[in-house]
Amino acid sequence: MGETPEPDVERKSIVLEYFRRLDRGGDFLELFADDVRVFYPKWGIATGREEVGEMFGDVGSLVTSMSHDYETFNYVIDGDVIVVEGTSTGETAEGKEWKPDGTPGGGRWCDVFEVRNGKIQRLFIYLDPDYAGTDTEQYPWL
Repeated sequence: MGETPEPDVERKSIVLEYFRRLDRGGDFLELFADDVRVFYPKWGIATGREEVGEMFGDVGSLVTSMSHDYETFNYVIDGDVIVVEGTSTGETAEGKEWKPDGTPGGGRWCDVFEVRNGKIQRLFIYLDPDYAGTDTEQYPWL
């Protein structure tokens, strides 16, 4: 397999830094472009750093801790687009833990980034926002 081109390495490092800061509770908004667009399920699309900050504040109120499993990330890189598939563990605000153990919720997610000029331009997050799989009333198979 060939080496990863340098621009891809730089874009991938920005994406990885986003996850690390998110897990630490650090300032990750500076990694975004001023006019960034971020999608989160059941929240919608936030545009611009300020609105993205509001969105992450809303979403962050659902969890007390989160940790992404960086070593097992699966990356697909095509130019400015970086798709990351991975798992996370954590605890909801109600004290329910989640982990990638095959149960509903299960900590599995996939994010699609666009990174240009050293900034995240777009981030669309695909996951079940019911992190601990407690919303069983709506789904007969649960």
